[in-house]
Amino acid sequence: AAAAGPLMRRYEGAAQGRGVAADGWRVCLAHSFEELRQPYGAGDVSLRDVLRHIGLGLRYFRWWFKKTRIEKKSAFIDLLCAVPLQQIYGCPLGGIGGGTITRGWRGEFCRWQLNPGLYQYETVIANQFTVCLRCKGQTIYQQVLSVERPSRLQGWNWGYCGHYAFYHALYPRAWLVYELPGQSVVLTCRQVSPVIPHDYKDSSLPVAVFIWEVENGRDEDVEVSIMFSLQNGTGAKEDRSGGHWNEPFAFQKDGERVAGVLLHHCPAVNPFTLAISAQEKAGTGVTHVTAFDPTGLGREVWQDLLQDGRLDSPAGKSRPTEKGEVTAAAVCASCRVPAHGHKTLELALAWDMPCVHFGSKEKLHLRRYTRFFGSEGNAAPSLSHYALTHYEEWERKIEAWQNPILENSQLPSWYKSALFNELYFMTDGGTVWMEVPPDCCAEDLQGPAGAGLSHLLPVLREYGRFAYLEGQEYRMYNTYDVHFYASFALIMLWPKLQISLQYDIAVTVVNEDVQPRQYLMCGQTAQVKMKNVVPHDIGDPGDEPWQRVNAYLMHNTADWKDLNLKFVLQVYRDYYLTHDSLYLRDMWPVCQAVMESELKFDTDNDGLIENGGFADQTYDAWVVHGASAYCGGLWLAAVCMMCKMAEVLGDTEIRQKYLDILNRGKEAFERMLWNGKYYNYDSSGSDTSSSIMSDQCAGQWFLGACGLDQGEFEV
Repeated sequence: AAAAGPLMRRYEGAAQGRGVAADGWRVCLAHSFEELRQPYGAGDVSLRDVLRHIGLGLRYFRWWFKKTRIEKKSAFIDLLCAVPLQQIYGCPLGGIGGGTITRGWRGEFCRWQLNPGLYQYETVIANQFTVCLRCKGQTIYQQVLSVERPSRLQGWNWGYCGHYAFYHALYPRAWLVYELPGQSVVLTCRQVSPVIPHDYKDSSLPVAVFIWEVENGRDEDVEVSIMFSLQNGTGAKEDRSGGHWNEPFAFQKDGERVAGVLLHHCPAVNPFTLAISAQEKAGTGVTHVTAFDPTGLGREVWQDLLQDGRLDSPAGKSRPTEKGEVTAAAVCASCRVPAHGHKTLELALAWDMPCVHFGSKEKLHLRRYTRFFGSEGNAAPSLSHYALTHYEEWERKIEAWQNPILENSQLPSWYKSALFNELYFMTDGGTVWMEVPPDCCAEDLQGPAGAGLSHLLPVLREYGRFAYLEGQEYRMYNTYDVHFYASFALIMLWPKLQISLQYDIAVTVVNEDVQPRQYLMCGQTAQVKMKNVVPHDIGDPGDEPWQRVNAYLMHNTADWKDLNLKFVLQVYRDYYLTHDSLYLRDMWPVCQAVMESELKFDTDNDGLIENGGFADQTYDAWVVHGASAYCGGLWLAAVCMMCKMAEVLGDTEIRQKYLDILNRGKEAFERMLWNGKYYNYDSSGSDTSSSIMSDQCAGQWFLGACGLDQGEFEV
């Protein structure tokens, strides 16, 4: 630390001069020193180790500066400009792979993920629901349903008392309840997104529905209007770039009519249309304002609604915005609720960004939903209509999926909450679900060495390509060492997406990328991707995923011990749950290739692989020496599954080969790691060697999930 101090101060000054937070630079070096400190006692750290980690910090800063300041691109992991934590987020809107818009638990629209894999953390204050109550021809109450008191739109009535509101989420639905103070009226807004297991159409749609249940506790009828206002854009600076415009629309099909406003957002890359709408039905009126200024006082919209509980509904499209100008629109649904009665108003939000470029802008990709709604950029009206006429069916399917678990008294409530609410990442993990081009052939997908995956093209043609980020700030798609854990959500709920993802990984396994690059942790140069090795990830959304893999450049993951094993474990797990024998036959040669590649890590031929004395697995700041409980356990589980797959496929020679390895490896694992009470972290004999690693039995867990944790296959 003493040696590092002057350098840290020097580079903090340089970083601040370039607009970088000094504590971000501290985080960069702290991450490095944490790896240094972790496996050793503090007294064991040598000057060489300190200098090595200072070197890491300098390499990272040099790479970060080139990427963000010279190339003007985002860093896939930005340790210097981390997004500040805000505990405001609630249930995101939208299906899988079409982008998401997140509402906070106070009802605000506060996070936007429309451009694939990229997030904008902007709370757009104009995006609101407003209620108007009228009795006997007079407006008695009009309130924005927000606790905020913003500097904009001050002609509106803000500052709803949060004491009279309640939020609840059970993904993919959420509820906001408003007990309007002094009005004897209760509003419940139920938001629904089409996230439905085993559904590969509706689950792809970029839509959400807001069902407003109105309970009138008064002794007289009340006219209730819900106004939904929305800014054209995402709150980013491009909202002011000019050329954006709005227009009203009405869409009728099968006797059902939907009306609202389209907000066309026209940047140079990835243009899109937002749509706000409501369903017209007996007793429900729908009106609109095509355009208003969300940066002004907003009095014209407020007074329009206040006057009669309706909006003026002008005809025709708005003019395109000038540079520096922002525009917004509003739609209003109104009905009469009888005394002590109940009525429902339904509004929807849809967004249509059918064709997208990733950061490199090399290829144009079509989102999954374009298969059903077209790719011309004019689908927002039909998406809105479909959502408003199908949400009841979605809810029936969601309840049929969730109720058996919710009603199971043997499961604790925290588990039920986590099981469903953590699934939000399926849609809000920078998720993309793309169609493969209709003229695509197997050679285009397989690469020069990918022949033999006979069902690759049929699977990807039918179900598309799926990818999600490691994290919203760890911007790598399908990071495989952690997908290992999350993959249960896919294989149990959308198994065809897991199969598709596995085919994509298999293609990259058998191909290579010989381009050299420097790895930041060690400073050494090696090729980006070696043949017969599972990639760390399939790319950065800021580049060109699937085409250029392994965005992660902290470590050279060709030497990681867990990636190959996790591929084998998932292949058999997927087969066990789907009984897809065609998939198993396609993956079998790939499994053999990665296991052959892994065998080189068994340096003493005792049937058990050894770690290399650096952070060579998913816990990438934890150094491991020799045999280890985590990687050794994954290895034995993978060997066990090779035996089982060989048995299923009738490959007796391979089965015997891996059965011999398994018997030797099990004996070595017990001898080298069991201390009489538990398995040691590793066999190095260091101060941390006898630690208990909470994840050390992950291999056994995976075997249990596949019915292989007992009898002859027990590891």
